[in-house]
Amino acid sequence: MGGNILFLTGMVDKRTMEKYEREAKEAGRESWYLSWALDTNQEERAKGKTVECGRAYFETDKRRYTILDAPGHKNFVPSMISGASQADVGVLVISARKGEFETGFERGGQTREHTMLAKTSGINKMVIAINKMDDPTVMWDKSRYDDILLKLSPFLKQTGFNPKTDITFMPVSGYTGANIKDRASACTWYNGPSLLEYLDNMLTLDRKINAPLMIPIAEKYKDMGTIIVGKIESGSIKKGQSVMLMPNKRLTEVTAIYNETEEEIDQAMCGDNIRMRLKGVEEDEVSPGFMLCDRKSPVKTTSVFEAQLAILDHKNIICAGYTAVLHLHAAVEEITLSALLHLIDKKTGRKSKRPPQFVKMGQKVIARIETSAPMCIETFENHPQLGRFTIRDEGKTIAIGRVVKILESEVAE
Repeated sequence: MGGNILFLTGMVDKRTMEKYEREAKEAGRESWYLSWALDTNQEERAKGKTVECGRAYFETDKRRYTILDAPGHKNFVPSMISGASQADVGVLVISARKGEFETGFERGGQTREHTMLAKTSGINKMVIAINKMDDPTVMWDKSRYDDILLKLSPFLKQTGFNPKTDITFMPVSGYTGANIKDRASACTWYNGPSLLEYLDNMLTLDRKINAPLMIPIAEKYKDMGTIIVGKIESGSIKKGQSVMLMPNKRLTEVTAIYNETEEEIDQAMCGDNIRMRLKGVEEDEVSPGFMLCDRKSPVKTTSVFEAQLAILDHKNIICAGYTAVLHLHAAVEEITLSALLHLIDKKTGRKSKRPPQFVKMGQKVIARIETSAPMCIETFENHPQLGRFTIRDEGKTIAIGRVVKILESEVAE
C-alpha cells in the first residue's frame, strides 16, 4: 500500500515499478512488487514482511508527507513502536480477506496490540483502512465491511479512541490502488473521501514552535561525520546552532540539516523529520533514545522516576523487583519496578493509602521505576510525547504508563 501511494503520487516512476515487478516475478513473488518500494533489503523482500521502519516521502498538491512504514509482524514490534512514536497520524491497515481479519483480531492478535501501542505512542487520530477489498473472498461486499466495523468499534472505544471523532474508516485496495488517490468505481456504496483526499483535508496539529528545542534521536550512522535522524518534537533548529546532547551533556554544533528528499536546508521547525550532521561527536557516543536539546533548558535526565501504569497482559502477579524492557520515544532500556506505591481505584480514581503487595492484569498502579542507565525523560503533564511509555517482556506488551514524577533528576548546569 505504501509503495502504491509513492507510485500514484509520482515519487516512484513507472520504469522503476516495472523493474520491481520483473524482479518480483523472477523471485516468484509477483503480487508483492508494490511493497518493494519500501521494503528495500533482501530479508524483507524474501519473506514479504517489513522488519525495520521504512521511511519515504511524498507530496500531494496541498501537503508534504513522510511515510513511516512500520512492521506488522509480532517479532518486530520494537521497530513498530519507534515508528509510531514519530508519527502524527496513524493509518491502521486491516485485511478484509476471510480468515485474515479474524486471525489479527482474536485475543493476542496483532490488530489489538498495534491499536494499543499507537494510542500509547501518542497517536490520537487514526484512519482505519480496510484493505484487500478487491480479494475474491470479499469483492467489495458491504456486509463484510460493516461486519468488521461492528467488531472493531467497541474495541477501539475500550482502547481510548472515540470512534466518532478520532477514527475514520474507509475501504481500500492497496494492490489495485482503488480509493487510495482516486475514489473507487467498483465500490458503489462508499461515498466518503479517498485516503489521500482525507489526509489533505485533515486539521493540522498544534505545534510547539516557540518551546525549547527537543529532538529524540531515532537512528544514527557515519557519513563524513556523525549523522543523526529524528523528528523535532518542540522548538526549531538552524544550521550552525550550538546544541546539547543529553544524557551525556555533550555540547556540539549542527553543521548541516537535510530534509526528507536529502536536500540541505538552513532551518527546520517542530514536526519535521530531518537528518543532521554533528560536529565533534563520534558515532559511538550517540545512541537511539538520546536527545538534542536547547543549551539553556535541556531535557531532564534520571534513572529513577514514578509512573502510573496500567497492566494489560500478564499471566502471573507482578511484585516489586519485576524486570522488563521499557520503550519511551526512541529509547529502549531495561528497568526494574523497585516499589509499588499506590493502587488506583478504577471507578473513583483514588489512590490507596497502603502500598499493594502485588498487582495483576487489569489493575492500575503508581510504581517507582529504576532504569539501567540514565534516560531523557519529562513528566506526561509537561511533555506528553516524552512522558508516555510501554513496558514489554517476552515479546508481549505488559503495561502502558505515563511519567508522574521525576526523582533526583540532575539539572545540567
